[in-house]
Amino acid sequence: MRLVLLLFAFAAALLASTPRTLRVDYFHTGSATQEVFSLDRVVREPLPWPGPRDRGIDDTNLGKYAFEVAEAATGRLLYSRGFCSIYGEWETTDEAKALTRTFSESLRFPEPGGPVKVTLKKRDAANAFKPIWTFTLDPADPALDRALPPSAGALIPLQRSGEPSEKVDLLILGDGYTAGERAKFEGDARRMMETLFAQQPFKDHRSDFNVWGLCPSAEASGIARPSTGLHRRSPLGSTYDAFGSERYVLTFENRALRDAAAWAPYEFMEILVNGQTYGGGGIFGLYATVASDNAFSPYIFVHEFGHHFAGLADEYYTSDVAYETSKARLEPWEPNATADPRNPKWKHLLTPGIPLPTPWRKEAFERHSYAMKELRKQIRAENRPESEMEAHFRREQAEDSRLLGSDTHSGQVGAFEGANYEAAGYYRSQTDCIMFTRDEVGFCAACRAGIERVIRLYAPRR
Repeated sequence: MRLVLLLFAFAAALLASTPRTLRVDYFHTGSATQEVFSLDRVVREPLPWPGPRDRGIDDTNLGKYAFEVAEAATGRLLYSRGFCSIYGEWETTDEAKALTRTFSESLRFPEPGGPVKVTLKKRDAANAFKPIWTFTLDPADPALDRALPPSAGALIPLQRSGEPSEKVDLLILGDGYTAGERAKFEGDARRMMETLFAQQPFKDHRSDFNVWGLCPSAEASGIARPSTGLHRRSPLGSTYDAFGSERYVLTFENRALRDAAAWAPYEFMEILVNGQTYGGGGIFGLYATVASDNAFSPYIFVHEFGHHFAGLADEYYTSDVAYETSKARLEPWEPNATADPRNPKWKHLLTPGIPLPTPWRKEAFERHSYAMKELRKQIRAENRPESEMEAHFRREQAEDSRLLGSDTHSGQVGAFEGANYEAAGYYRSQTDCIMFTRDEVGFCAACRAGIERVIRLYAPRR
């Protein structure tokens, strides 16, 4: 009860000038060849809208999907955002060729003063957004769900730099932590937060962020890992083995996730799962995940947050992924990958005089990387201790650092072939990057520029 009263005191101080938060929960159903949308519920969340009051229109052109909210009477655009979804990944898997599935998804935006038209869009083959679902919403509808969601526990202000409407609001959610492990969650969350702000450009923009923590209590410690026979219903539903990939951690329990998160001001979410096994995931505009206690958790946290926060592409291409890549070489919408090495989207950052495409020690790197991948598969197949996997990753990291750090063009900005899960046809901006390897090199120049653009959308420097 005390938590509810404190939250409503916080909300009341802002309500006079800030709209409430509306959330549309809907079902996204389909297969590899078709998709259908259906409305689930419209929810008024308990807290005011946390986002910027004067920057409702998204100009970043990021995401596989986007949505727009416009006045029903005039058509005036009020709000827009790009995003990605679990469905958007799943539709490229082999499973999507054989059956139909349904996923729960959500759209959040400031409550409008009257009826609005909500339009969901998707990129077509020419990389342009096209409408695929439209509906009208009236915030005065008596069917709108105004009930309070269950409490997710005490809200922890891990870092408060200013009003939510003037900052980027990051929410770290704990999953698989028991009531007796709340102190562990807070320690884990603070450790991950410090890891993020040790990396550029987040380090220079630390004061542009608020960071909040929430941890609903779990009945048992840890989350599900079906490939080992461990099945568990944690509060947020996080699980390893998403799409058959043993290291891929997702939750498919969107309602539970959104109801818990509704008790915090947020634009971005990272789910910190209580466990040692290497794993994580990140989907742009949805959430990121990371296991708390693995030796490489700091790397995973930052890498996956890059996906979630700025729509960064994976730059690696020698590891297995759960979904199929496109055979067409369209220009990616992600800011750190290109199909046009002679005119990359980061051309303003190029090292003067660097050759395009840029040669690098590609063959030597691939020989080493593919050999290490086979050893990794063997360790997992034999279910050997996690310490052996961590030692394997350290050996791989050392050799990656040696190869890439000694390259002729190491540290320079060019167009290096191999990115976006493909060995040929896609290019990255530098030899090494946290989106390419586990090396301690930070984000490449293209990634840093993409991150800063998103920061400016929510917290522009005045």
